[in-house]
Amino acid sequence: MPSEAVIAGIRKDIEAYEAGRASAYRQVRWRVPVFIGLVVAFMVLVAWLFNKVADPYEQWFSTPHVFLYFGSFVAALLLYFQAVKPATRLQQSFRETLLPMIFGFIQDIRYQHGVHPNSFDRLPRETVGPFNRQSFDDVFSGRYEGFAFELYEAELREGTGKGSSTAFRGVIVAFETITPFPGTLVATRRANVVVGFFRGMFASRMEELSSGVSELDAAYEFRTDNVEAARPLVSGRLAQALKWLGETWPDDPARVALDGSDGFLLLPQPKDFFELPDISVPLDYQTHVAPMIADMGAMLATAALVRKIGAKDEQA
Repeated sequence: MPSEAVIAGIRKDIEAYEAGRASAYRQVRWRVPVFIGLVVAFMVLVAWLFNKVADPYEQWFSTPHVFLYFGSFVAALLLYFQAVKPATRLQQSFRETLLPMIFGFIQDIRYQHGVHPNSFDRLPRETVGPFNRQSFDDVFSGRYEGFAFELYEAELREGTGKGSSTAFRGVIVAFETITPFPGTLVATRRANVVVGFFRGMFASRMEELSSGVSELDAAYEFRTDNVEAARPLVSGRLAQALKWLGETWPDDPARVALDGSDGFLLLPQPKDFFELPDISVPLDYQTHVAPMIADMGAMLATAALVRKIGAKDEQA
């Protein structure tokens, strides 16, 4: 956790944010009903004018009416985002100031929002399976306990519209391994028969192997293109790390990937770890900020553990 001096600085920033938050909240409270009200009034007026020329049996529901309602809905949605822009702009500006400060235990920390992480293209696709849509929220990079890392929130989806499915949603931590793995090794959540079939096609160059631990083999698929190098890890340190992760990350099994000198820890979680509360809620250090620090520390400490999986005994 930060020192008392750092916490005092954070509290001062929170006080400044609170003044801006109250002002932005007052703006949003009148902007939203006014902006939406204008759209509704315009829609009702134009619909009434359409009734003058519409068939008596189609009044309020003629084809022009339907297009009007749809267009008004889209306009109302756009105006809503415009109405709340003072709040979203203030929150993002504060996050860009606050987050690097509260994570002072990270050396050379850099924070970005919504950018494409540098390490993502090196993530073995066997870890997440096929996807055709990707989005990123908060992206952090820096050094922790002497190693460089990149940590980001990601959502990967396959398909379009209502038929789309989530390939992964959560936090990805990328780091350099202590000892490079000679090939690719992934530990992913065991899929159902259909998903497993398509994953097998997708990962045809990879062989599946067992850890010898029944509960792990029931929850995980281990795949590699170098069975000889992977076997002692899968039945040794990787199995130990995954058993520990199962206790500390019980909701959805964490995933691990090793590819040469690149290591990846994937923590599935729908929670937005670094989100500020709604603009209507006063910001409190103990309630909203301290949990962010604890979550970040826990995820990086877990990555530091996973980083040692392939290391020699004296290095680990």
